[in-house]
Amino acid sequence: MGRILAVDYGRKRCGIAVTDPLQMIATPLVTVETSRLWDFLKEYIGKEDVECLVVGEPRQMDYTPSENERYIQPFLGRFKKAYPQIALEREDERFTSKMAFQAMIEGGLKKKQRQDKALVDSTSATLILQSYMERVALRRRQEVVGEMPEKAGERN
Repeated sequence: MGRILAVDYGRKRCGIAVTDPLQMIATPLVTVETSRLWDFLKEYIGKEDVECLVVGEPRQMDYTPSENERYIQPFLGRFKKAYPQIALEREDERFTSKMAFQAMIEGGLKKKQRQDKALVDSTSATLILQSYMERVALRRRQEVVGEMPEKAGERN
């Protein structure tokens, strides 16, 4: 089982989060300048087994894509060509920056630390990754529950 890597893609910086090899825990990894994202990915994927990349999907409140989506699409196309063996997923990222900031407050970080945009970005990437992992786990549980009545019926 490989790691899942998440990117909170921004025009200036990208927050990066990653799972452990068993895909149980999401952890903030780093924040990189967007101009250096490819160098980071090439190095990281070269040394770690990455099974999936989850990229935040910025949406408006009415679910339409936000303006930042136009900057993400070229990245997605380039990633698919460069790493066709790695699954590429999207996850709604609405409110992740606000949630990251709130988590930092609840975690006891001082005001100066909470103003560190790089920390907010990597925390946002972690929230995107956690949300993705929860959605996948819920889907798997629903599939198992959906299969149970059929199997029970086969036993009769």
